Order: sequence, then C-alpha cells, then structure tokens
Amino acid sequence: MPIDESRAFLPVRIAVLTVSDTRGLADDRSGDTLVARLETAGHILADRAIVRDDTGLIVARLHTWIDDPSVDCIITTGGTGVTGRDVTPEALAQVWDKEIPGFGELFRWLSYATIGTSTIQSRATAGVARGTYIFALPGSTGAVRDAWDGILASQLDSRHRPCNFVELMPRLLEK
Repeated sequence: MPIDESRAFLPVRIAVLTVSDTRGLADDRSGDTLVARLETAGHILADRAIVRDDTGLIVARLHTWIDDPSVDCIITTGGTGVTGRDVTPEALAQVWDKEIPGFGELFRWLSYATIGTSTIQSRATAGVARGTYIFALPGSTGAVRDAWDGILASQLDSRHRPCNFVELMPRLLEK
C-alpha cells in the first residue's frame, strides 16, 4: 500500500516487552530486532523490559505502560505458543478493551510464506487497552521481521494509505 509523502510522519512511542524465562537483555535477539526496526522507521523506543512467562508479571508490566502517557503502543515478543508456559495472549486478554482479531489472522497468513504450516502454532494477537495499542508477536526473530515488515511498519506509519492505526489514536478513548 502506498505512503502518502504529502502527509507528515508522526513517530509512535513504543514500549517493547520480551516475555521469556531464559533471555536477558544481552541475548534478546527478537527484542533487539524489533527495537532496530522501530527506530530505523523513525519511531521512539519509550521503554524496554523482559519478564518471565508469568501472567501476573506480564499484566502488571502492561498496566504500567498502558497508564503511562509517554507510551502509545506496546509490542511484546514471546509467550504466544501453545505450551503450558506460553501465557502472553491470556495476559493481554486481561487488560484490553477491544481485540483486533485481524492482526493474528494476517500475521499467520504472512508467516505461512516463511514457515509453512508451523505458523498454526502461533497465537499472535493484538488489542487496544485504555487507548494504547498492544501487539503480541512470537519470540523468534523471523516472526518479529514478518510482523514488523508485513504489518506494523505500514500500520504504525501515519502516512500509510488508505488508513493506519496512527490516525485512529486520538479517537481510541471515544465513548
């Protein structure tokens, strides 16, 4: 889809949350990939954290960022699989006001071209919580690339046509 160069680019303030029992900042390749892509696109890294695969810890971190006016969007990596420790979608469901079901569907469709039927194991999802977008991506660098390059880069660009998530931000809290 086209970028309308006559429109101003509006940087989005994005917090990145890696959900992992085994990663630290020194070896968080998916988080590093996401940060590099969002900064290259001109967005602002509002904050970054790593939490264990624990619903309570994920929910607490999400609430902190949702309530922070300097965070417009949260992108998580990890915890979207089907094992017992994968609880990121359940945590998001506890905080969001509205789900964006098409995000997960589109992600799996794009991911199919890269990893085939293995994409069915992903529970990538998205929603809006108190005016803040939240996107949950799988924890692999390939999944982060698929989601950013195939969906988020354009939908978080205020110049993308015919529409984008950024232009809806002022209206997310409407009643």
